[in-house]
Formats: sequence, C-alpha cells, structure tokens
Amino acid sequence: MGYLGNHLATISTGAFAAVLTGLWPYFVDFAPILNFVFIMAVPITWFLTFTCWISQKSTDYMHSHAPSHAHSEKKSLTNTSTIETTTVGNQVSLSEIKQVQFELSSELNNLKESVKLKDSEIDRLNQEISNLQTLVQIESLKTELANLKMLASERKTKK
Repeated sequence: MGYLGNHLATISTGAFAAVLTGLWPYFVDFAPILNFVFIMAVPITWFLTFTCWISQKSTDYMHSHAPSHAHSEKKSLTNTSTIETTTVGNQVSLSEIKQVQFELSSELNNLKESVKLKDSEIDRLNQEISNLQTLVQIESLKTELANLKMLASERKTKK
C-alpha cells in the first residue's frame, strides 16, 4: 500500500472539488459564463471524487477477501516440497522402476498401433472420397453429353 492508503487520486480530486466549491461564490458576480462553468465543474468533480473513492474501496475489498495468486503459489510450492520429502523417505527398488517402465512402454506401443490404424483408415477414406468425386464428375459428364445429344436430335427434327 502506498501513501494515504492508495487513496491519492480520491484525495487530489476531492481537494480540487473543494477548491472549486469554495471559489464558486466569489466568481458568480463576474460573468454569467463563469457561473455556468462552475455549475458544470463542481458536480462533475465531486462525482469523480465519489467514483475514485468507490473504486478504491472495491479494489481494497477484492484484494483483502480474494485469495491472492502469490499465496496460492506458496501453497503449491509447500505441497511440492512435502511430496519430495515423502518420496525421498521411501526408497523405490530398481525392479519396480523397470516394471513401471515396461508397462508404460507397452501402453505407448498400443497407442502407436492405434494411431497407425487410424492413419490407414484416414488414407482409405481419402481414397474413397477421391473415387466418389471422380464418379460424380463422370456422371455429370454423362448427363451433359445426354443433354447435348437431346439438343442435337431436336435440331435435326426441326430442320
């Protein structure tokens, strides 16, 4: 927290609003335009003061009641260190490590096989799609050729 409890903006805006409010009676008689300026400026500066105060109170409330990010990082570091001290206390045998390594490698091989099967299935489907596109193109050409033949036969019959 800084000076004045982080309310420096509130205090400076409030001081400006107070000075404007105090000067207003002295400048009312000079010019009507100054009266209009004070009518506009004084409420606006007091509104700004109130807004600064409310926003700082809201920020203070949120930071005092919400768990801070640094606090959660400290918790996670504490939990990690307790896990490390727990695992250091228990000795893991080499055979257990080999067994876990074997299980993980077999799972990895199974995943690789399933990926290969999926890749081959994707290739097969892509081939079928290209074959179907070719068939569609052939059918559209046949339809176009039949239409042209029909037009040509209509022309021959009209002559």
